[in-house]
Amino acid sequence: MTEINLTAKLFLLLGGINALLAVIMGAFGAHALKVRLDEALLKVYQTGSEYHFYHALGLVLLGVLAINIPINIWLKISGWSMLVGIILFSGSLYLLSIFNLRWLGMVTPAGGLLFIIAWISLIIAVLKQ
Repeated sequence: MTEINLTAKLFLLLGGINALLAVIMGAFGAHALKVRLDEALLKVYQTGSEYHFYHALGLVLLGVLAINIPINIWLKISGWSMLVGIILFSGSLYLLSIFNLRWLGMVTPAGGLLFIIAWISLIIAVLKQ
């Protein structure tokens, strides 16, 4: 068996770590926050948790792709955009809902834009092969 390349290993690790964090954050929201947050803020929190998990799986997908296709800049852009998108989008929604920091709502769209860039970059990476 051959060693996997550094890019593949990095995205697989980041994906696994983020999937773990998404499960933890989801469980925290479902159990600890359900009785503390109103319905609207709980929905905001759940949206952050859902998108966190989707994009954690996206990072895993990128890691698997990086094993099977030659690495290119678009694949790397996709992975880093997903990671920063998780931090900005899901992170802002977690903090907004837990601490009722409404101003963080201005950060969330930047994370969403990075998610869009990540998926477009993935499409380009595949088309370049």
